[in-house]
Amino acid sequence: MTACAPRSPTASLAGAVGVALALLAIATPGGAQELLVPMDRDQTNHLRAYGLTFWVLEDGRTAEWLLNYRGGSFLLPDSERVRAQAALRGVRTEPVDASAVARIRGRMAEGNMEAVPLEKAPKIAVYTPPNSTPWDDAVTMALEYAEIPYDKIWDREVLTDGLEEWDWVHLHHEDFTGQYSKFYLSYAGSDWLQEEVARNTEMAQELGHPSVPAMKKAVAASIRDYVEGGGFLFAMCSATETIELALAAGPVDIAAAFADGSPPNPRANQEIDWARSMAFEGAEIQIAPTVNAFSDIDGHQVNTPWRKELGVYTLFEFSAEFDPVPAMLTQNHESVIADFYGLTTSFREEFLKPGVVVLARESGWAKYIHGAWGEGTFTYFGGHDPEDAEHQIGDPPTDLDLHPNSPGYRLILNNVLFPAAKKQKLKT
Repeated sequence: MTACAPRSPTASLAGAVGVALALLAIATPGGAQELLVPMDRDQTNHLRAYGLTFWVLEDGRTAEWLLNYRGGSFLLPDSERVRAQAALRGVRTEPVDASAVARIRGRMAEGNMEAVPLEKAPKIAVYTPPNSTPWDDAVTMALEYAEIPYDKIWDREVLTDGLEEWDWVHLHHEDFTGQYSKFYLSYAGSDWLQEEVARNTEMAQELGHPSVPAMKKAVAASIRDYVEGGGFLFAMCSATETIELALAAGPVDIAAAFADGSPPNPRANQEIDWARSMAFEGAEIQIAPTVNAFSDIDGHQVNTPWRKELGVYTLFEFSAEFDPVPAMLTQNHESVIADFYGLTTSFREEFLKPGVVVLARESGWAKYIHGAWGEGTFTYFGGHDPEDAEHQIGDPPTDLDLHPNSPGYRLILNNVLFPAAKKQKLKT
């Protein structure tokens, strides 16, 4: 079942625009040709600034992303309508005339900065179960808060219709190995887990797969094909690790070893071919039924006796001229950020394939990575919720009104705008 979020402003927002336009028609100073949206610490609402920029693109106009200038600012066309949208969203803007823009460009030419044109709003899909709620997933919360429209898709859409309709796909914290994130260790009798098992089993039968692990493996392969054909993929939490394991595992399902309660050695039971995976290689699949971990890819091993404590993760600074892609993905007003757990929190760097770029690191582990596969790209961000370090099942949702300047959520929204960049500007 496909559900779509609204692809237009809410009725209340639309009604308020008219009032704001009338006020701004009187207050707008003359001479300004463009609006600078600063993304340094002067910005009042970083997250909704992305939504404002996305709205401009949806409105048929273009924008510029000023990489490494004041935290990755945006340059938007000036109009009463854009000013009204900024005011309603609580986004700080600064009107700039031609001479001010020239000064900005001159300053950028002298440093590690680059202006990247943003031309078209990407069409976005979130792969998520039909019963999920927005607060289940940080990306969905970010999109909702920034008022960026998206579609919801799940296994039926991926395997029957394909993903060509969308420019950017995010993976909800899915377990593509078909083990239900090993939640049976703690929640075996819970209604919600039983409902999840029943829903997935029914879907596998409907789509003609012998088991849920077999279906999820097919879904993972279809998502990989989407990336290979030029799609942009983003994933967080367990989806980052489990899609790779599902791709690398052979015809024997990862979960099949749990059937008799005495799993054999994974190397003897699995056909592991890391040539099929996109980001990782050489890891050991964790099939012990009493260990709540998928593999040894995750450095933190959050639900095991050898769990590692959280620290901070540090963003790398990239050349905006020569490495615009990683530069776009790391634009921020903070470079050192408090870490947060997820079922997969971090990535051991010894398991990264050659060519995968580490965008941020926490201690000795990668936190945030990016790579190319075929004509497309994938970006993985470890952890569940950037503003909830110890997120647990049943916890109340994060209120982003309390975190409008969240540097962690900014990294998510960098990825949303990344596909809008003019293709010939991307040199890596």
